[in-house]
Amino acid sequence: MTDGDKYAQWLTHATADAAVRAELEAMAGDAAAIQDAFYRDLAFGTGGLRGTLGAGTNRMNVYTVAKASQGLANYVVANFAPDARRIAVSRDSRHQSDEFAQVAAAVFAANGIQVVRYADIMPTPCLSFATRQLHCAAGIMITASHNPAKYNGYKVYGADGCQITTEAAAVILREIEALDIFTDVWRGDYAAAVAAGQITDIPASVTDDFVAAVRRESLLAPGTAIDRDVAIVYSPLNGTGLRPVTRTLREAGFTNLFVVPEQEQPDGDFPTCPFPNPEIQEAMALGMRYAKARGADLLLANDPDCDRVGTAVRDANGEYVLLSGNEMGMLLLDYICARRTENGTMPADPELVKTIVTIDMADRIAAHYGVRTVNLLTGFKFIGEEIGRLEAAGHADSYIFGFEESYGYLSGTYVRDKDGVNASFLICEMFAYYKTRGVSLLERLDQLYAEYGYCLNTLHAFEFDGAAGFAKMQRIMRQFRGPIAAFGGQAVTQVRDYAPGLDGLPKADVLKFTLADNGSVVVRPSGTEPKLKVYLSVSAPTRAAAAAREAAIVADLQAYFA
Repeated sequence: MTDGDKYAQWLTHATADAAVRAELEAMAGDAAAIQDAFYRDLAFGTGGLRGTLGAGTNRMNVYTVAKASQGLANYVVANFAPDARRIAVSRDSRHQSDEFAQVAAAVFAANGIQVVRYADIMPTPCLSFATRQLHCAAGIMITASHNPAKYNGYKVYGADGCQITTEAAAVILREIEALDIFTDVWRGDYAAAVAAGQITDIPASVTDDFVAAVRRESLLAPGTAIDRDVAIVYSPLNGTGLRPVTRTLREAGFTNLFVVPEQEQPDGDFPTCPFPNPEIQEAMALGMRYAKARGADLLLANDPDCDRVGTAVRDANGEYVLLSGNEMGMLLLDYICARRTENGTMPADPELVKTIVTIDMADRIAAHYGVRTVNLLTGFKFIGEEIGRLEAAGHADSYIFGFEESYGYLSGTYVRDKDGVNASFLICEMFAYYKTRGVSLLERLDQLYAEYGYCLNTLHAFEFDGAAGFAKMQRIMRQFRGPIAAFGGQAVTQVRDYAPGLDGLPKADVLKFTLADNGSVVVRPSGTEPKLKVYLSVSAPTRAAAAAREAAIVADLQAYFA
């Protein structure tokens, strides 16, 4: 079926959503717009769906959401007994998140599947927790994480509370691809399903249990003195984090907490930060202004679905410094290892789990404490799967921490995805612990660099929109697979291509180049955005020397992306 054929089909059948209908009619005669909306089906993988809102098969809309939901329903019906067919549903503050959650729930109910749904917006880790706690066959989270307001998405979780495996995603994708988007989807009536008890609210007790599980991750021995009156500025970036994060911190005794007013309430427009991503300066700028005005010691911000957290801390000059995901990960790892060692709670075979693009210095910190490091493919779902493997072997207690460079952290096994509530709580505890002892987080970080050597990790993302952009990304990946002798004057000593599958990991379109100075270059297409991502790791005696080496590598990379 050509793009034009698909467009004609949608003009005939897509009548239920007025906004989609209006957009379809506005495309008439615009071949480029029709191609961009219909040149492919929105990709479904281990991360589910993610794309811009709008009309067409390559967009997030009620039809693509319903089709994905029918595919997931078919999978659940085929693989679970009738009394186990239950799906948990949550959503964030984005445009149409509530509508998409209702559409999905109605499809599941129409297929005879019981739906348990949070009554209000809730973070992604809460969805993972509920999926496990309520013994669901699957869970879905309507979110586009930290993407701009024009995006939305559909994450799928397995019965273990982890994002679905590569194998499960492939099976669900086959189910989806076999469906006609209009004639093969069971579009039930949401209100009728609620009235019939097929769709019910997740009990408040599940949220209570989640907060309790987060608080049990405290690393403080009884009687340990910390100043819980440290001044903290917090922002949920108009997303889901407000209630669970502030509740957790206040129940833990943190009393001096200020929430950024403009970013406090849910708002899918994200009016003060077009990119609601705590990794970037723009999203943190307003919070830093409030922190400075109030003389706060620490700024925390979660992304809209609250599975990540970004931080800024005040330096000796009263200015605020953003910590990278790698830097905070190393600080938390060191804090967890030190406190567990001190408290006598380190397991016999402790394990740090991280991704191959996460800073190599973490391996050295872990080794210092006798902790084994497991490096996995990019994506926290692989960390979740490793927790499941340990649990199945009877060694769940061996897992002490997992993190990735993109601001995702998890210290417990009660969920199987990164948890911004858990991370926010641990960061505040760690910050207060060190401050009580006269040490700032920046000073502690400098101590780590002095002990283990300086390491600079940076991420460079290159965006390629539309059909032409997708083809260009594929060409660039082919170029990188050609013989490459050096980057930035450093010889390439090893090339690891994960496409065939390496080290027992699934096949992945990822390349890792090891350089003569122990640095590395990792290249991979994003699984959720039209981007190629390049991760650089550079070790050097000083920060300035590492920056110079990194700049030389970047200069060489530009030729590939010209």
